[in-house]
Amino acid sequence: MRDCTQSAIFGALSNELRMSSIANNLANVNTSAFKKDKLAFHDTFVRFAHDYLVDERTYIRGKKLFPEGHIMAKARLSAQQADLSQGSLENTGNQLDFAVSGPGFFSIQGDNEMLYTRAGNFVTDADGMLRTVDGNPVMVDGGPLVIPQGGRVQVDDEGNVMVNGVPAGAFDLVDFPDPTQLERVGSNSYRGLDGAVGVPSEDAEVAQGFIEKSNVEVVTEMVSMIETQRAFTMYTKMIQADNELDNKLITQVGRPTV
Repeated sequence: MRDCTQSAIFGALSNELRMSSIANNLANVNTSAFKKDKLAFHDTFVRFAHDYLVDERTYIRGKKLFPEGHIMAKARLSAQQADLSQGSLENTGNQLDFAVSGPGFFSIQGDNEMLYTRAGNFVTDADGMLRTVDGNPVMVDGGPLVIPQGGRVQVDDEGNVMVNGVPAGAFDLVDFPDPTQLERVGSNSYRGLDGAVGVPSEDAEVAQGFIEKSNVEVVTEMVSMIETQRAFTMYTKMIQADNELDNKLITQVGRPTV
């Protein structure tokens, strides 16, 4: 396989990955508090073993021991992380809808691990326990919150919760100053990488009766999709043209003339 074909293949694969990310962003444009993914690519240079051979000792051998050294550039995914920028707030009037304004996450209990989310469209189960739409209990003062049937819930800007006028604790709001410490779990939750634990959020405010909307900008994503599709098409045409050239070299060059 020639170098131009390999470069085109890696270019096409990179744009395929980029297209998959864009499609996922657009699919979650209406998902509460969804954070779009950002991708970054860089060129890596692949050296072959014979590229490091500096002494061919031509005075010993009549011909070169190895073919000429060369370097190939290949596109590689260098970074993929969620864009944690603030989404706009939408007024729902639901007493169990909460939006975080500023840096911070609600703490929720996952399967044997603590998870974090900004999606505050909570619900209650048959026992009155406050949960996310995925069924994870929401942490209030380190434990789940149970709301009596028909109970009136009030939450202030600092996340302090009152049920029927009685203080019931405060949402466990945490922040991760380094976004690279977070790994997405599903579409709307995150976990700390390598045991990373969030620190109490000091700047986050909670708005009751609101939900945070996705930060996906449809127009921007559609423009990126068009660019990616065109780039992918260009690379596939390069592969096709190189393949046709190889076929001509195999079937025509060197053919004896009559």
